[in-house]
Amino acid sequence: MNYHVGQTAQRSITFTAEHVRTYAELTGDRNPLHFDEGFVAATKFGRLVVQGGLTTGLLHALVAEDLPGPGTVFMSQEWRFTAPVFIGDTVTARAEILSVHDSKPVTEIAVTVTRADGEIVLEGVAWCYTFSPIVGG
Repeated sequence: MNYHVGQTAQRSITFTAEHVRTYAELTGDRNPLHFDEGFVAATKFGRLVVQGGLTTGLLHALVAEDLPGPGTVFMSQEWRFTAPVFIGDTVTARAEILSVHDSKPVTEIAVTVTRADGEIVLEGVAWCYTFSPIVGG
């Protein structure tokens, strides 16, 4: 793979109530912050928020499909959620390569997820490993 420091990629999604319902069916995350408008109205959020796993899932898709790309998995992540993502928000995940290992298919990437209004909702750093098919195996 020919990666270089400074290389970037991004992808976007608009999260819907259906995404939230499907994620809850898959994971069991039925936190009232995601489903109960009366509950969430009494919190600082004020309206229904998307599960954090959906936000980070966009990062999984980004590294597996775009940069570093097919065969890539996270080895570690250190990120923090800085603001909520609400149902109906469009967010853009961005990755930038910070370093490339000399002898292994390992990259360090900076990640951010930003709402369409420009607010960063997640930021951090991750290490990725890119697997290649074994030739003749």
